[in-house]
Amino acid sequence: MTYLPDLLKIFIPFAIIFQLLPLMIWLERKGSAFIQDRPGPNRANIQGIRLGGIIHSIADVLKLLFKEDITPNHVNKFFYVLAPFMALSFACLTFMVIPYADTITLNGQAFSFMAADVNAGVLFILAISSMGVYGVMLAGWSSNNKYSLLGGLRSSAQMISYELSMGLAVMAVILWSGSLSMQSMVAEQTSTIWHWNFVREPLACLIFIVAAFAETNRAPFDLPESESELVAGFHTEYSSIKFAMFFMAEYVHMIVASAIIVTLFFGGYQLPFLSSQTITDNANSFLYYGLFGFAIVTLLIGVLLSLKFKKGNFGDKRDYEVLVFGVPAVVVGMFLFVGLILNGQLALSPEQSQWVTVGLQVLTLITKTLIMCWVFIWVRWTLPRIRYDHLMNLGWKIMLPLAMLNVVITALRIAYF
Repeated sequence: MTYLPDLLKIFIPFAIIFQLLPLMIWLERKGSAFIQDRPGPNRANIQGIRLGGIIHSIADVLKLLFKEDITPNHVNKFFYVLAPFMALSFACLTFMVIPYADTITLNGQAFSFMAADVNAGVLFILAISSMGVYGVMLAGWSSNNKYSLLGGLRSSAQMISYELSMGLAVMAVILWSGSLSMQSMVAEQTSTIWHWNFVREPLACLIFIVAAFAETNRAPFDLPESESELVAGFHTEYSSIKFAMFFMAEYVHMIVASAIIVTLFFGGYQLPFLSSQTITDNANSFLYYGLFGFAIVTLLIGVLLSLKFKKGNFGDKRDYEVLVFGVPAVVVGMFLFVGLILNGQLALSPEQSQWVTVGLQVLTLITKTLIMCWVFIWVRWTLPRIRYDHLMNLGWKIMLPLAMLNVVITALRIAYF
């Protein structure tokens, strides 16, 4: 039982990531449909229940699990099989050093909310994210396919070109915090928005976000796939669960990159203008009014869904879907609302108050991360894929000089003020 807290610290981030995966796939599809003015996925269902299209994500998983796994004869089988595992593993490992709540005190000992509380967390992120490209490179090389090989080469070229700019953008943040620890970087930004690094270092923030797009192979930097030129690029020869692992790795990269951007530049788990101590001191009020607001929102959503019920609207079980979710929402909202009115505020112990703070900060980090994920999706379906020579010019001739200049200016600002 001694190791249970440490095991939970490792398990919880991975659980959050894999719970967000189907949500991200659904959000990508619905977001692209919204931008392109079309309905998006709305056909897959379980006994007539469609959940607004999210069942398609479940259908995709089942389809890819049960499809025939074809391994071409001309591939290098060991590295061919290893590549998707490497891509997904390195994508997940980066999240280990991201703090998802402030350190609390339990039984007189400090308890941090990081899977791996290392002092050089930024170096760990840069190292592991650099190794992530090996999965793509090995997939391209081991497939023994010219399209796949070109995709792998493009991915390695992107990594080399944009890793330098990304490292220099992080250097500006390190200069402000005076530490390589991710926890220290979040704490140094404090809860005041004006101390967040996107305000102090807007150029570094922009450079890091653009580099993150290139590192994750997301459009407009998706040249390693580039179906108009390379069929499907590095994963052309993959099918079934191996292709699914590359598909999952892309979204894990997007989630982790968003969490890193939020941690470095947008205050991480910090609530705007509310420090950890302020939340802990007023945990009773935060919990009471937070649950009160949740009860009202749940009740309103349930009522609105129930009012939308109209038999014959679709002519199938979709007519009753609003009731399936609306009626329970009304019941839950009413019980919670009445219970809070009758009981009033709870008397929390100091330890319970700390856990309220942790809960709010975890929700804050998840919310910020989801907003950043939407930016990834928004950009993908707004900007066209750039040409390969333009990709290189942007990385070497524009972003790298700007990143170097920004580090010099930041150092001078800190030394002067």
